[in-house]
Amino acid sequence: MLNTYSDYDLCAKLVMCYRWLRQYELNDSHSGNASVRSGQTVWVTPTGACADTLTVSDLIQCHLGEKPPAGASLDAPLHLAVYEKNPQAQAVLHSHNPYTVALTMDGKDFVPIDFEGHYYFPVVPVLSIPYARYVADAPEQVSTALIGHPVAVVRGHGVYAQGDTLNLAYKWVCSLELSAKTAFIARQVR
Repeated sequence: MLNTYSDYDLCAKLVMCYRWLRQYELNDSHSGNASVRSGQTVWVTPTGACADTLTVSDLIQCHLGEKPPAGASLDAPLHLAVYEKNPQAQAVLHSHNPYTVALTMDGKDFVPIDFEGHYYFPVVPVLSIPYARYVADAPEQVSTALIGHPVAVVRGHGVYAQGDTLNLAYKWVCSLELSAKTAFIARQVR
């Protein structure tokens, strides 16, 4: 249950950002996940959420230091780990940026070649987590990578971004995808 108007406002912004990830083709209708922090409370998208129909009342309330409740995104433990290791983080977004995923399939860290991308992300860590170990290993590996970086990529899967606001986490997701698209185009014209 939302405790205050400010929590409702944060959750409404979270729903909006999650929809934008779908609208701008960084996720499909039911992929990715998102969360926002309000003190010790974390609001996270539910498992199997549809970005086109998600509402504030669908979000799942989690608490730092506790196991996520039933219905929370499969990545809810990862989100909670990010907040615990990155106290400045107030939002975490997970998307499946197509250019970013494609350019990092080799498992090598991504170094943007464009000015803005390099300015924001001199290097983007790319983590190789075996599919069978994803649920067990991703929370620790991704949250640790995000200690020193605004974004990290899980090879073949997608982007995780953290920011001190939802707007900033959303910017990181979008900026990284533009950098990856620019690098992809540059490879085609060489």
